[in-house]
Amino acid sequence: MTLPENTKGVLLDVDDTLVDTRGAFAHAMGAIADEYFPHLPGERHGDVLAMWRADRNGFYRAYTQGRLSEQQQRRARAEELHAAFGGPMITDRLYAEWEELFMVAFAAGWAPFPEVDAVLADFSERGLAVGAVTNANQSMQTRKLRACGLDDVPLLVTLDTFGVGKPDPRVFLEATRLLGLSAENTVYVGDELDIDAHGAQRAGLTGVWLDRPGARRGGSHTEGRDRAVALGVSVITSLNELRTDPGR
Repeated sequence: MTLPENTKGVLLDVDDTLVDTRGAFAHAMGAIADEYFPHLPGERHGDVLAMWRADRNGFYRAYTQGRLSEQQQRRARAEELHAAFGGPMITDRLYAEWEELFMVAFAAGWAPFPEVDAVLADFSERGLAVGAVTNANQSMQTRKLRACGLDDVPLLVTLDTFGVGKPDPRVFLEATRLLGLSAENTVYVGDELDIDAHGAQRAGLTGVWLDRPGARRGGSHTEGRDRAVALGVSVITSLNELRTDPGR
């Protein structure tokens, strides 16, 4: 797609937009399944990943809304997995071990998407301001961006530093303020239609939904091309589509 002519800056989500978090979760869920669901055939590890990402009871969203702590939402999702796949009952001691295994395996899987460096270089050549916005905590996302070689992308707004998460319009407006821009001059790109693209659109930015093939979460996430069109949200399948010359 062609960015609007008045675009002066681009805001980007972190997880599954800049960083292949789905791949990192696959690595983490594989480790969890090996340790706690040893009876589960390897070909069913994808089912564990799918349930984790779908978050059908909306625990992570409750965290972004301040109704659960980060620890509470992660433990609730762990308990959901164990109930579904026949894992042992999660006690406080077991959960401490579970979380340590999860975090080590998750971090080991962090990697940027292949096109990210070229896209950011293209934005720089065009004089566009760039920043990141996330519904995760600052410490983890800073480490994640550093591990992926994306230290140069300013992490502008995080859930723990700002106090509320996307799709609250204040999140997007604070990010544009920190970029020194107005909403109408800023494009926001993220992989969740409702939380990212539509949320940005409602705040007055140009919202773009990054609908990578095979990456939709399902569950409580309302996503679909028809819905995006109805909301007036542009859809891309790769960040490359935002470059001046995608084939270069």
